[in-house]
Amino acid sequence: MNTFLKRLVIFLAVVAVGLFLYSHFVEDIFSKRLSPKDVVKFELNDTKLEVMYNRPSKKGREIFGALVPYNQVWRTGANEATTFTTNKNLIVDGHPVPLGTYTLWTIPTDSIWKVYFNTKEYPWGVDEQMQPMREPEFDLLEVDVPVIHLDNVVELFTIAFDNTTDNLKLTMAWDQTKIEVPMEVSKEQPE
Repeated sequence: MNTFLKRLVIFLAVVAVGLFLYSHFVEDIFSKRLSPKDVVKFELNDTKLEVMYNRPSKKGREIFGALVPYNQVWRTGANEATTFTTNKNLIVDGHPVPLGTYTLWTIPTDSIWKVYFNTKEYPWGVDEQMQPMREPEFDLLEVDVPVIHLDNVVELFTIAFDNTTDNLKLTMAWDQTKIEVPMEVSKEQPE
């Protein structure tokens, strides 16, 4: 066997061992995720908004008030912390939100949700004790939005942008619960 082939075989073996170790100790890259990653984008003119999150399933479980306890911080999805990115200054429920990337955290109740835009980016949504990693001192904004009770069941947690009536909203829905966070592009933009 010539030298090139020997080096190629050694290189491929090292890559295979590396993938195996990464899959075993960090993240199983060979099986389907229970809560798949998703990216939601909204683009209008030169405004670009994006949410990156993980979508847990209902799977017959009781969600709000049980799996996701009331009056406690929720990472707003599963796995990695949910991120919200805007390339424009926004007004969210009447409050300024400068362009940038934020993590989204929520505190659900049966009638309202508190939605937090946090300036710190976290590598994961919870710590080793399964407690949310959110640090309140980095909260830029807290918004209270009412719960909308749905007639149908939403199986996968879903975040979306709704601009059907020219009133932009960031929506979140799961099980029979939905919320809408009103937002608009600020008239004041950096030069």
